[in-house]
Amino acid sequence: MDLQQMRYAVAVAETRNFTRAAERCYVTQSSLSHRIAGLERELGVRLFARSSRRVELTDAGEAFVARAREALAAADRAVADAAAATGVVRGRLAVGVIVTTAAVDVPELLQRYRARHPEVRVLLRSGRSDELAAAIRRGELDIAFLGLPEGERPTGVECVALDHDEHVLVVAAGHRLAGAERVTLADITGETFVDFVAGTPARAQSDQAFAAAGLVREVAYEAGVVELITGLIGRGLGVALLPSAFVRPLAAADPGLALVPVADGPHRVEYLAWSRFPPSPATRAMLDVLGAGPRT
Repeated sequence: MDLQQMRYAVAVAETRNFTRAAERCYVTQSSLSHRIAGLERELGVRLFARSSRRVELTDAGEAFVARAREALAAADRAVADAAAATGVVRGRLAVGVIVTTAAVDVPELLQRYRARHPEVRVLLRSGRSDELAAAIRRGELDIAFLGLPEGERPTGVECVALDHDEHVLVVAAGHRLAGAERVTLADITGETFVDFVAGTPARAQSDQAFAAAGLVREVAYEAGVVELITGLIGRGLGVALLPSAFVRPLAAADPGLALVPVADGPHRVEYLAWSRFPPSPATRAMLDVLGAGPRT
């Protein structure tokens, strides 16, 4: 068994397809299949259940791939640590970010990081705060920028608060409340709402605020991206509560939107999160750029 076989097995597990796995690994499908078959013979178990349409992990495959990921991460870390000992930061940095990040200008941050550490391969992934925190715990991400309701903290990871923010009401420019100085949740509970998908941290911020006030609202439109939410609002189909620091630049660029302060609206905390395990040199370098986390 060697590391390349492990990489092939992980690629098949993640793509659920031998052809796509081979493309990812820059080898022919026949070569990858041959190496996987040899690995299964050596282990004496079937790692993958194959059909004409897809590939699934067996129980043995699930167990093997989990440890293979750890072994590959350790090997990559060994290479990165050796380079770091000479003063050069190399390796991979996987960054997670929520779509409403406002505490950090992520493109500017990545540009600054690349200027300092051009030999690090940076990967960027967007998603929900709970998904990104789970990915850090699994070792799939190194750091992530999260947003959670006030009073909640990411679990199972190291974190530092970057910013505290409050939500504002976002309405169409022609809405009856567009010129209001301030509203309360009771004033808007009868409105039709546009919001993030139920069960997500982004949605929980507003849901918890209405529940705490003993109010019930109607969410008619659920969306996973802010562009769709603001598009629906601009068409007069509903209103939304969104973090002020994030939505103010959008409203400034879109005359079809208006923002109204909410006296008892939701509050959000943006966090920087990273693994509780000792960070890699690439991760430590990013924490240094941000002025957060353990020092080297």
